[in-house]
Formats: sequence, structure tokens, C-alpha cells
Amino acid sequence: MGNNTVVIIVVAVVVVLLVILVAAFAARSARDKKRQAEADRIRDEAREESRRVEKREAIVAETEAKARAAAAEAEAKAAEAARLADRAAAHRDEVASSREQLDSQWERADSLDPRRKDDADQAYVEAQKVNAKYDDGAHATKNDETTYDGPNRTERPAVTEQQHRVVK
Repeated sequence: MGNNTVVIIVVAVVVVLLVILVAAFAARSARDKKRQAEADRIRDEAREESRRVEKREAIVAETEAKARAAAAEAEAKAAEAARLADRAAAHRDEVASSREQLDSQWERADSLDPRRKDDADQAYVEAQKVNAKYDDGAHATKNDETTYDGPNRTERPAVTEQQHRVVK
């Protein structure tokens, strides 16, 4: 073999190595571009998802603020309800006291009135008539009005001043 053949073989080997090196470099460059494109696509999707998550976070914050406002309003309404219940209880106590004073006045007037009839049996019979009339479900007429004494009490016939323990 001659010198030329050795040189040609060496040059051919060098050329083959250069071709392999260029092919490997091109393949690596193509792979890097492909990976870079994939990374950019993933980043774009992440940015888009980040915007959606931020919008949901804003909605969550707004909903939490509404919930806090509703809770504060409910607390205020509960406090108002408690205040009104206290006021109603105070009024109920005042009315009960007034009713007791009024009954006391009626009793005092009855004790002073010489026209008052002392027949307890007759009063019992009249009370039974009124109760029987009421138990039969009779409705109130112009002359027989009913009054309502509040919750947890039953309706009863209104007693006029003339009917109250005085017989004329």
C-alpha cells in the first residue's frame, strides 16, 4: 500500500468523523430547539393557567368578603332581635303590672260600690254561660267582642265596664 492510499484512508476517516460530528451537532441542535419550543409551550400554558387561578383567587376573596359582611349583618340583626326581645319583655312586664293595677282598681271599685251583687253562685252561673258559649265555638257579635291577651294565652270575651261585677 502506498502513501497515497494511507492519506486517502486518513482523509476519508477524518471526513467521516467530521460528517458524524456535524450530524451529531445538528441532531443535538434540533433536539435542543424542540425542547426549547416544548418549554415555551409549557410556560405559555402555565401563564394562562396562572391567570385563571388568579381570577379564581379574586372570586374566592370576593366571596369571603361577602361572607364576612353577611356574618356581620347577621350578628347585627341578631343583636337587634335580642334588643327587641328585651324591649318586648319589658313591655310585657309593664302591661302585666298595669293589668294587675287595673284589676286592683276594679276590685276596689267593686268593694266600694253598694250596687255590687254579692251572690257568688249567680256570678258562677254567668261565668259558666260565657265559657259554654265560648267552648261551643260561637263567634263574636257586636255585643260580644273578644280580646287577645298575647302569645300563650287564649282569646276571652271582652268584659265591658257594665258587665264587670256590677249589676244595675
